[in-house]
Amino acid sequence: MSDARFITVEGIEGAGKSSCLAVIEALIRRRGHDLLVTREPGGTPLGEELRALLLGHRADGMSDDAELLLMFAARAEHLYRRIEPALAAGQWVLCDRFTDATYAYQGYGRGIDLARIATLETWVQGGRKPDLTLLLDLPVEQGLSRAGKRSAPDRFEREQTAFFERVRAGYLALAERSPQRYRVIDASRPLEPVAEDIATTFATWLDGDAR
Repeated sequence: MSDARFITVEGIEGAGKSSCLAVIEALIRRRGHDLLVTREPGGTPLGEELRALLLGHRADGMSDDAELLLMFAARAEHLYRRIEPALAAGQWVLCDRFTDATYAYQGYGRGIDLARIATLETWVQGGRKPDLTLLLDLPVEQGLSRAGKRSAPDRFEREQTAFFERVRAGYLALAERSPQRYRVIDASRPLEPVAEDIATTFATWLDGDAR
């Protein structure tokens, strides 16, 4: 039986996911595990095309339902082409966002019925869920301020503060609902203490819950 693990990192804009993903990647490789690092939407040629469509401004004004279905189309390809084959081969998978982001952004943010998202989740994923999800949490205003300093805003980053407040609240509700899978990290701090917190959290999970 494979001991491969599927780990996801979630958070609103400006939470520092890229830096924290690098920290987690190093922790996993240090343990000697073969690792696939990937992202959503994206992860495959088709997924990256859909990512460009979803985050870019060519499709400004697309319907919420179209956005939701494109997210799951990219996810279906991602699972089929990369995630499931990697796990079946014993390779660990570290993913920048997964279905929790869909619940947070399209569900809580856009207001799409969570039951509709759950139906798509079951259809596309079967029973596949992450083994561990690290939620990088910080106040919305701080996250948006950070994000605004790094690049021009994408289609989501142009949303109003109220949208991201709903997304953040959604993430925290998801974490409360699945405490066995979620670990919430205070990402409002500088990277060094956040990285230390991640290292401790990861080691505790791996040496305890993951056995």
